[in-house]
Amino acid sequence: MAPDITNRPIGIFDSGIGGLTVAKAIIDVLPHERIIYFGDTAHLPYGDKSTAAIQAYAVKICNLLIKQHCKLILIACNSASAAAYDLVKEYVGSKAKVLNVIDPIVNHIGKTYPSQTIGLIGTKQTVNSNVYRKKVDELNLNIELKSHATPLLAAMIEEGFFNDSISESVIHTYLSDPDLSGIEALILGCTHYPLIKKQIEGFYKGEVDVLDASQIVAQHVKSYLESNGLAAEKLIGEHHFYVSDFTRSFEESTRIFFKRQVHLEHYPLWE
Repeated sequence: MAPDITNRPIGIFDSGIGGLTVAKAIIDVLPHERIIYFGDTAHLPYGDKSTAAIQAYAVKICNLLIKQHCKLILIACNSASAAAYDLVKEYVGSKAKVLNVIDPIVNHIGKTYPSQTIGLIGTKQTVNSNVYRKKVDELNLNIELKSHATPLLAAMIEEGFFNDSISESVIHTYLSDPDLSGIEALILGCTHYPLIKKQIEGFYKGEVDVLDASQIVAQHVKSYLESNGLAAEKLIGEHHFYVSDFTRSFEESTRIFFKRQVHLEHYPLWE
């Protein structure tokens, strides 16, 4: 690999702008890294798409990120991590390293909660893929995983409904489901969910650990770059944010997810 590889950007992609929670966490812990973010807003949500469709989108997005010379591609979407990680890794080959958002969370669960009962909420694609259950079972640590699909949450958050009575009602209904009874920690299995973490913690009144995947993933990216000699020493250039379908509401919502205004560039996947 070229000697200047450390100066190359980190590519992050998601089905929409939810992955900006992960991008923000990465920039916070790795201020010297340049980010190229792609939100596939034309095809969101991925949670109700077929595996084949998600794989097709992922390959197109990776073409863009490879053209931008990314040293690392992070699939910042649970649905895409479940459906397309192995394919993307094979497709990208030696051009870039590839990480997903599921493995760091499973590793964290293994280290922190052996022999305990853990809950998972996410999209239908994430929950029905059983990817978390398979990976947790492979740890062989007697961890019981209880999963429940919460398909309304991502759309609700995208529309700005959180910290209000509507979201309280939806969250309460989902978390009260018997599927999630008796858990000691809850995985927020979608990059949108950090925005409702406080409401979820409020529901559990401190009795269940609520795991913010964006923080766990950011720490994993940091240790991965450092241990592989890929960490940048100083920030060179600007972060770039692309969306496959531009609307003003997406640009306004980026402030909610990213905690500051960013300029979104329109980059259609199919022209």
